[in-house]
Amino acid sequence: MLTPNRVPISAPDRSTPAQGERKLQRILGMRDLVLLIIGTVIGSGIFLVPGAVLKSVGNSLPLAFSVWIVGGVLSLLGALTYGELTAMKPEAGGLYIYIRDCFGPLMGFLFGWTFFFVISTGAVATLTVAFSRYFQEFVPLTKWTAKLVSIAAIAVIAAVNVRGTRQSANLQNLTTGTKVLALLAMSTALLWFGKGSHVVGASPANLQTWGSLLSGLGLAMVSVLWAFEGWQYSTFSAGETLNPQRNFPLAFLAATLALIGIYLFANLGYVAALGSTGVANSDRVAASALATISPTAAKLVAIAILISMFSAANAVTLTAPRVYYAMAKDGLFFKRLAHVHPRFGTPAFAVITGAVWASLLAASGTFEQLLTYVVFVSWSFYALAAACVFVYRKRQPDAARPYLVPGYPWTPMLFVLVVAAFVANTIVAQPKFAAVGLGIVAAGIPAYLIWRKDAL
Repeated sequence: MLTPNRVPISAPDRSTPAQGERKLQRILGMRDLVLLIIGTVIGSGIFLVPGAVLKSVGNSLPLAFSVWIVGGVLSLLGALTYGELTAMKPEAGGLYIYIRDCFGPLMGFLFGWTFFFVISTGAVATLTVAFSRYFQEFVPLTKWTAKLVSIAAIAVIAAVNVRGTRQSANLQNLTTGTKVLALLAMSTALLWFGKGSHVVGASPANLQTWGSLLSGLGLAMVSVLWAFEGWQYSTFSAGETLNPQRNFPLAFLAATLALIGIYLFANLGYVAALGSTGVANSDRVAASALATISPTAAKLVAIAILISMFSAANAVTLTAPRVYYAMAKDGLFFKRLAHVHPRFGTPAFAVITGAVWASLLAASGTFEQLLTYVVFVSWSFYALAAACVFVYRKRQPDAARPYLVPGYPWTPMLFVLVVAAFVANTIVAQPKFAAVGLGIVAAGIPAYLIWRKDAL
């Protein structure tokens, strides 16, 4: 409870639902959350980037596995930090709510602005375009029919998510379970037929200086962070989660530990089949590794990747529209997006709007450049959200906190500092990309002023 001399720091809800209008219902349980987190994270990364990681560290298996572990631990630190935030404020919108409360409505809006126009919709576009490319392993497609396949995948996912949160979660559970089983089966087969000989006889590291070592580790970490990204999205569905004070912290812990184990197991399988040099020289490592067993097995990995990317796109569509919904409730986005469908109980207009924009990005092909420009921006916001733990504890020391992040203040502080170092390195190493990314964020300022004026 807040003491009398303290006031809540939440922004006012400027668009209270009219009498009789439905609100978002708490539907998602512990199993849904765990599979949602895993399903959002496992997209195409683990099938593609292990080669780049190993090559970046001079084919050194100890260094490569260390980078994967560090990336997983960093994600775990962030997840444990977000566990306290979601348990304290289990509202639809997640990171947007925390940033808005602690750093002001402008910063919250700029996160939501960038999230809508690039980060989340760009992720859906990326996944569905990659889906159409792998679909060509089975059906030949022209340039335009490939675009239609991508848009059709977005439409199907949007339709399921409009239909109901429970239906979308059921689809997510099924596809996530399928791709995890496929990954585990693939890794087991590679270890069995490879007999681990390549792991034992791995080639030594080729890095010769401390400078090249640090540079290689930095490049490897970028790839690993991309493969681990996505656990943040589950916070957006906090307003639809049963017993969020208990389920979110446990789900974050269980899912992140599971992801670390799955990724390390998959890397062991790749090395067992191809050796460290073979993995380092492959940009489609899963297909290359399974091809050592049989050509048919290589086709199976294409199916697994299709399911994986469809599952990740569905997870983003299940969670991201809750940010647009929360912004609209604050009067800082299109008002219609704050409405809950009277029959389906979902933020249907927010889902459809995001799907339409993702389709435009997929059709235009601009999403790859946009995502490249804002990848460091998204991590900046993730660090900012983690820093909200410190702000909330200072401003609301007496607020109910059903879960406290272990190792406070070191856990959130380490996460923020490591991410800050990653962002700073990106700005120094790629100043042109950083300038464009910051420009995209800054473009939201006049939009904020317009919406803010209308909301007053």
